[in-house]
Amino acid sequence: MSDLFEKIISLSKRRGFIFQSSEIYGGLAATYDYGPLGVELKRNVTAIWWQDMVYRNENVVGLDSAIMMHPKVWEASGHVDAFNDPLIDDKTSNVRYRADQLIEGYIERLRKKKKGEKADVIYQRLIAALNDEDMPGALYRIIHDEEIKSPDSGTFNWTEVRQFNLMFTTYLGPLGDSDSKIYLRPETAQGIFVNFHNVRESARKQIPFGIAQIGKAFRNEIVARQFVFRTREFEQMEMQYFVKPGQQMEAFERWRETRMNWHVNNGVRASKLRWHEHVKLAHYADAAFDIEYEFPIGWQEIEGIHSRTDFDLQAHMKHSGKKLEYFDPQTQERYIPYVVETSAGVDRTVLTLLCEAYREEEVNGEQRNLLKFHPKLAPIKAAVFPLVKKDGMLEVAHRIKNDLQALFNTAYDEKGAIGRRYRRMDEVGTPFCVTVDGETLEDGTVTVRERDSMAQERIAQDRVAGYIADKITAWTNDEL
Repeated sequence: MSDLFEKIISLSKRRGFIFQSSEIYGGLAATYDYGPLGVELKRNVTAIWWQDMVYRNENVVGLDSAIMMHPKVWEASGHVDAFNDPLIDDKTSNVRYRADQLIEGYIERLRKKKKGEKADVIYQRLIAALNDEDMPGALYRIIHDEEIKSPDSGTFNWTEVRQFNLMFTTYLGPLGDSDSKIYLRPETAQGIFVNFHNVRESARKQIPFGIAQIGKAFRNEIVARQFVFRTREFEQMEMQYFVKPGQQMEAFERWRETRMNWHVNNGVRASKLRWHEHVKLAHYADAAFDIEYEFPIGWQEIEGIHSRTDFDLQAHMKHSGKKLEYFDPQTQERYIPYVVETSAGVDRTVLTLLCEAYREEEVNGEQRNLLKFHPKLAPIKAAVFPLVKKDGMLEVAHRIKNDLQALFNTAYDEKGAIGRRYRRMDEVGTPFCVTVDGETLEDGTVTVRERDSMAQERIAQDRVAGYIADKITAWTNDEL
């Protein structure tokens, strides 16, 4: 793990963004709790996603489906039979890897060594292996033929490649027998598909329209590491967009552009984002791309955009015996809609923003650590300081803080030197600090200091709320 990534993890714990779950008992692997600042950042992410996905699209509505669903849902979707990862163990270090990702890492190293021709050959073998009836065996042969070594131990001492199902099982009711066995949902999408008619009819929607949902999902990840990037309990922001068959590619390209722009508009530099096309399509898809971000641990997926065809509705219609057709009143046609899916991980988006925002700077010979969040996403939008604790400054500062708190999350700090207070707010990403001083008591003005430039401006105290709101609205990526 890189030093930069370790610093981000350390800051996340120290300043109350993310904690290891059940830490006082030694922790529970690959599960995390969000602290006071982490939950604010997470809520800001989901609120902005909902605003942009639902409120700004008149033909997209929301849903909140249950985590526990009838087990036949997962039989119909293919998860019971096909929701597997090809895993391989390093017998020296006892570390487990996704076999396909191990090979992808090897290909990337070849390209960095300017061995592009060989990388292309291995890449073609990987595509063939992923589509082979004996995928585990085909992947193992590539690893064996190329003598790909373990990234952890540096040895070539592997087990065979094996398939592992990723769904958590539990039991409904008091009897833990096979008749009461159910699954914790591994994705939120199926809750949308089984409610297709319920939502469409109650919301009086016609094709094309979308159903959006934010919710928890659970996967028994065998390879679970890299902080909150890969966890067993996670949250998804998904939207399923239903279209007429034959029109899915047009919708697919439109949502691809929309979703990439969303990340850029949240303050992520375009140079740190890229598209990754799936070399092996899932059984339900006819097109699939991932948006990847360049983390300190390398390029990794943060969102997927998939054209799912009509697989899900067809499968649920077959297994449930219920019709899921759509009757088009304009053309008098009946058809099963095709679906374009956008699926972003809340936890991965939060991690992206933490990595993107983290900066180390030298100011007057001292190091300044800061998080350059887009102000609309910052956990704390403003902090209010009395310069000293006397002469009525405390009362004025509290009054300004209470006024700002009605509009956005605001902090108050009266302890320590003013420079230290600025540094504390910089480190958690607070974009604006308001200082009450002697001049405030004389003429009613305060100093507003900006996080990124450290520039200070003197304004009337009754203008502070509007000033900060305008700054948030006007902020652009150019300020990075």
